[in-house]
Amino acid sequence: MASKTHIPFSEPPYLAGLPSPYYNSSHLKWQKACRSFVEENLIQHAMEWEREETVPADVFKKFAGANMLVPSLPAPLPVEWLKKLGVNEMLGGVKVEDWDYLHTAIYLDEMARSGLAGPSGSLTTGVAFGIPPLLRFGSKPLKERFLPDLLLGKKRICIAITEPGAGSDVANIQTTAVKTEDGKHYIVNGTKKWITNGIWSEYSSMAVRTGGPGASGLSMLLVPLKGYPGVSMRRLKVAGQISAGTTFIELDDVKVPVENLIGEEGMGMRYIMTNFNHERLTIAIGVTRQARVALSAAFEYCMKREAFGKTLMDQPVVRHRLAKCGAELESQWAWVEQFVYQMTKLSKAEADVELGGLTALAKAQAGRVLDECARCAVLLFGGNGFTRSGQGLIAEMIYREVPGARVPGGSEDVMLDLAVRQLVKNYKSKTKMLERPRGDSKI
Repeated sequence: MASKTHIPFSEPPYLAGLPSPYYNSSHLKWQKACRSFVEENLIQHAMEWEREETVPADVFKKFAGANMLVPSLPAPLPVEWLKKLGVNEMLGGVKVEDWDYLHTAIYLDEMARSGLAGPSGSLTTGVAFGIPPLLRFGSKPLKERFLPDLLLGKKRICIAITEPGAGSDVANIQTTAVKTEDGKHYIVNGTKKWITNGIWSEYSSMAVRTGGPGASGLSMLLVPLKGYPGVSMRRLKVAGQISAGTTFIELDDVKVPVENLIGEEGMGMRYIMTNFNHERLTIAIGVTRQARVALSAAFEYCMKREAFGKTLMDQPVVRHRLAKCGAELESQWAWVEQFVYQMTKLSKAEADVELGGLTALAKAQAGRVLDECARCAVLLFGGNGFTRSGQGLIAEMIYREVPGARVPGGSEDVMLDLAVRQLVKNYKSKTKMLERPRGDSKI
């Protein structure tokens, strides 16, 4: 049973005292340890840091020192590498070899409990999306050179895909990487835009064009950033998630050793698409918690705010609005939980095929649910909901983050289309095996 009474919609059902088939004792111990650490070192300061537009540098060091950046990686964790670096267990006594995607989901949910994506994103985005291409596809020498410092948080990395003229249209990337005559270096030229964590990163896992037009000409390259010759960076002022360090990067004849190629030339699109699945599921989980924060804040406000001689909660139209959003929120969370559970039972290869399109759909739907819940909160808070101070501040701040949930990681319309195309592709692939060869009358 729950040890306290929660504001309706403020916690996932498994934390509100209701039974769940998904979580075992390891997950529950991790949740308690994770919440304690994250609350103390992030959540209680998150609103202040977002308003100041930056998270102090020592916070990243605290998280790195406690191995609290590692959970943002895809599950299962890179056990061999972590143990080699002396990382054997996470907070709560969870052994790294026992870690699964439900542990990851708990972490992502806890990191988003402020309702703001910027402060947590400032710490985890580079680790979550910049390291995996290197881990999965990098050569052994490349991993040995860079992974120790990156996994331990001694150096920072980002993922650099998007450009001013190529967002969801990844195949249209224009940044070039041309080999020198002696074949020892790539010369990189181009621009990257909306790169989260870029401004603080020593390195980037960058999408570049090493071949002709289209997807087959793309590769991934580990490109040095901060302080490196030919690289200039500046922060971009965005509507929400300001503290996450959104960055514009210019690359002018940047000389990168050929040994920094991640995997093989021409395979960049495949690597990027594989990486997107983790990114989109990460977004779906965090955004669903943001929706929860917005809706529960509005619910609590409506129980005490009086108008027309009664509390807002006594107004049927208010209850109706809360009910509709609550149904969408809890449906989304149930889908996310189911999704994460499936990830614990499927191999990476199976999940990429079976859940790839659905991951895009879950990400798109999370943004839609956040839009509904955040708008509901603003409307019910009234004037307080669009004031950058006072009791409606959280609603105002979350509402500004809605576009950051619906566009980055794959714009909503592109995600919806991708989901259906992938489902059709899988269906045709499976039914093709059942087709009878022409002219064959045997049953």
